[in-house]
Amino acid sequence: MTGTFVIAQGGGPTAVINQTLAGAALEVRKRHPDARVLGALHGVRGIRDGNYVDLGQLSEAQLRLVGNTPGAALGSTRDKPDEAYCKLILNGLQKAGADAFIYIGGNDTAGTQQILSEAAGGSIAMVHAPKTIDNDLAENDHTPGFISAAEFVAGAFLSIDLDFRALPGIYVGIVMGRHAGFLTAASAAWRQDETSGPHLVYVPERAFDITRFIDDIRTTYDRYGRCVVAVSEGISTADGKALVETLVPPERLERDQHGNIKLSGSDLTSVLEKALADHLPGKRARVDAFGFLLRGNIGTISQTDAREAFEAGAFAVEVASEGSGSVALQYDESTFMRKVALADVAGKTRLMPDNFLHPQENRLSETGLAYFKRLTPPKFRVAPPFL
Repeated sequence: MTGTFVIAQGGGPTAVINQTLAGAALEVRKRHPDARVLGALHGVRGIRDGNYVDLGQLSEAQLRLVGNTPGAALGSTRDKPDEAYCKLILNGLQKAGADAFIYIGGNDTAGTQQILSEAAGGSIAMVHAPKTIDNDLAENDHTPGFISAAEFVAGAFLSIDLDFRALPGIYVGIVMGRHAGFLTAASAAWRQDETSGPHLVYVPERAFDITRFIDDIRTTYDRYGRCVVAVSEGISTADGKALVETLVPPERLERDQHGNIKLSGSDLTSVLEKALADHLPGKRARVDAFGFLLRGNIGTISQTDAREAFEAGAFAVEVASEGSGSVALQYDESTFMRKVALADVAGKTRLMPDNFLHPQENRLSETGLAYFKRLTPPKFRVAPPFL
């Protein structure tokens, strides 16, 4: 293939999404020295509008510097194209003379590629390269961007636990994750022992009950003299509604352009703070929302994550030589790349397996802990407190 490759980035930026961009651009240069490599600005919107940057004009050193930089260098988009929008995208790809389009993103991005692949009828290779801190892509053991974000979360909760040993109280950290609880569960990866926090973990895969939540905290506090809690922002009640939708007045709920409730911009923090104050009066309590801090933090870029993200980009170019498909990171004693069908990833959400959670308690099982420790092995040794 010696024609034109188009690369774009979609969804939330990560600490290593640009490694996938660099990996793809450099692999095209190696395999197809005469090919053009165009970067579409702001995702598929750039293709629709013919807004590109010529990545072929950058030196290898410049591309590698881009790869080492967090955030989406090409700019991203939350556009979720329907068939009509995809026709405009396909028209833009044809105008650019594209032979392959590599789109870096999550399951919605895979969905766009599936629609485009069917519309193109094989004339353009549509390749999905994985990216998401939520770790929720089907067919993947884990996804580029997750490990770096998970290390941020694990380190934060290790540090918070030491803080609350010194000045006892109740701490609740709200972590990103609408449907899947992987990132929240990573809070337990660096626990020192059974007495360490997070003592409690609440994820979307398990129905949330505010009464059980308060009782769990009370019991834990009585046992340890403190309680550190990790909560997914997407926790839902037994009726399937997000907790924020249940507890926050409708007039204060915000929605995104797709009609989804904005979890990170909600009043969930204040609602949980009020619940703690009402039911556990007199206790020192703090509720924090981690928000975007963990998503692309330059201080916690995992070298494993960076390498795998780069390799995913390079493998996407190999997939393009065979036609459309999705790159998946799979595991069998070590991580390897595999081509899977777009339909197997598009629009699907991989949830955390039930056996990752303790059957009766709101914490991880040994199976769950083993998974997170494999991906995020402990980085620090800390002295056991005297307390």
